[in-house]
Amino acid sequence: MYEQIREDTLYTMLYAVVTAIAMLASCYLLLRRANAIAPSITPPVRLRRWTAAFFASFALNHLWYMPILFHIPSDDVTMIDLTGGLLDCMTIVPLAIVVLFTMLQDRSRPLWPIAVMLVPVIVADLWCVAARSYALQTVVYVYFLLMCISLIIYMVRTLRQYDRWLRDNFADLEHKEVWQSFLVLAIIMTVFAIYALTSEGPAYQYAMQVVIVVLIGFLLWRVETLSDLSTPALPCPRAPETRTPDNIGLLLQQHCIDTQLYLQHDLTLAQLAKAIGTNRTYLGQFFSTQGVTYNAYINGLRVGHFVGLYQKAAADRHSFTAQQLALESGFRSYRTFSEAFKRETGQTVTVWMKMQQAAGAH
Repeated sequence: MYEQIREDTLYTMLYAVVTAIAMLASCYLLLRRANAIAPSITPPVRLRRWTAAFFASFALNHLWYMPILFHIPSDDVTMIDLTGGLLDCMTIVPLAIVVLFTMLQDRSRPLWPIAVMLVPVIVADLWCVAARSYALQTVVYVYFLLMCISLIIYMVRTLRQYDRWLRDNFADLEHKEVWQSFLVLAIIMTVFAIYALTSEGPAYQYAMQVVIVVLIGFLLWRVETLSDLSTPALPCPRAPETRTPDNIGLLLQQHCIDTQLYLQHDLTLAQLAKAIGTNRTYLGQFFSTQGVTYNAYINGLRVGHFVGLYQKAAADRHSFTAQQLALESGFRSYRTFSEAFKRETGQTVTVWMKMQQAAGAH
């Protein structure tokens, strides 16, 4: 396989271009403070740094495999290949897992379990390098596959908890949800795993360079479009503080519903607790006893506001669009509004509006 690659000038050029792209992407995330993809969003600093390190590891990966493109002796190729596999396990693999963990902003997760998981792989690769033998590679692949399966199970469970945390603390979920990103990354990593187990022929090598470019582009977009949830939110009014949770329903009526505070974009649970004069623990417990998430409560009020605006505009025969009314009701996007509307009413916006028009005609 390597003999064919060495004679392929086009592949060598592609290899060099991908190396440069990975390094440029790393430098961009480390050195550029402004957000070029989504200027209105402030992404997490930790995620930018870890992703930059991940991109740098790809560039270094290409550098330490590069001698294979020029060395002819099979002994040298074997040594470089085994050493490259060892370095990959010490850089690319752990950094990929760290990037996944860092996307989850509900809490800081310990990173030492990643090192513990990779110790058997690194030890086996060290033995292979010392012995200049592929004898343990099958064992390494099987262990790595089991490790990936365990990681996927853990991430599925963690993502469910993270989704609940988002809905318990944030009214607007745009630029906060990450499960779609994990799905895309899982597909890309599956392609990597297939390549590692079955790579034969130049076609696989070309495919992997294309996958790396796609991965870099996707992660750049994800980093730039994910909001930093630790960033202080917009200020809101504060009511006199009360220690008792018994009258939270009344406080919500006075300081959230009557004042239409729910129309404020990115209103968080902590902000609302401050505005009504209690703390987030009491407020969270109140919503829990009501069997509703904070997100559903706020968006329910916004849907009700939309209904009121629609009925008034229809009665006054004013021209309007559903999107315009949705934005006036506190929603950042029509997609989010339509999803919240269907959850609240059991109908799509279009069907509901047609029913309202038919009722008005009679």
